Amino acid sequence: MNMQKEIAGILEAEARAIKNIPVTSNVEKAIEKLFDCVHNHQGKIIVSGMGKAGQIAVNIATTFSSTGSPAVFLHPADAQHGDLGVIRANDILLLISNSGKTREIIELFQLAHKLHNALPVILITGNPKSPLAEAADITISTGGPKEVCPLGLTPTTSTTVMTVIGDILVVQLMKMIGFDNHDYALRHHGGYLGKKSRIAAERTKQEKSEGTPKRKK
Repeated sequence: MNMQKEIAGILEAEARAIKNIPVTSNVEKAIEKLFDCVHNHQGKIIVSGMGKAGQIAVNIATTFSSTGSPAVFLHPADAQHGDLGVIRANDILLLISNSGKTREIIELFQLAHKLHNALPVILITGNPKSPLAEAADITISTGGPKEVCPLGLTPTTSTTVMTVIGDILVVQLMKMIGFDNHDYALRHHGGYLGKKSRIAAERTKQEKSEGTPKRKK
């Protein structure tokens, strides 16, 4: 097999994994719970994961924050050395663990509930029958795809589907809160995206002030 065929095979496997993410009522429940905690009760989203899953968690947290839903990444190791204090009773935990058995995430779960015993927990995992899945309030399954890594070990396909699930949660929450270009521009002043959002927001403002133009007969 030549290199191009191998690359095509990797792309196909990754795309198939995304298409096979289970679309269940738990995804809807997670979105509704996030909305309630953050936008009805002024809480924030505490996102955590270990290793490669932790890197995905950082991305999800920053994307939530830039789109109107305050979120922070909490490293599970740092949580045991004082950073657990960032969690408040009206917050919500969004945990990411492919195995659902990650020791550091299990410990974070336990410590967080000692601090606030009613803290709601959403879990993204490839193992919906794991200890964490059984303990979480809402579990979102990634479908548990095989890694495209030739050893079957390195987080590759699993982190792809985690990222996509994060995108689903972000996008649907944006729609629920009516997040628009003006809101985006307020949070993203610099760079190309900041400029683009300000131009779009100004255009929308102008169209509203002028009213909807009448159609020509």
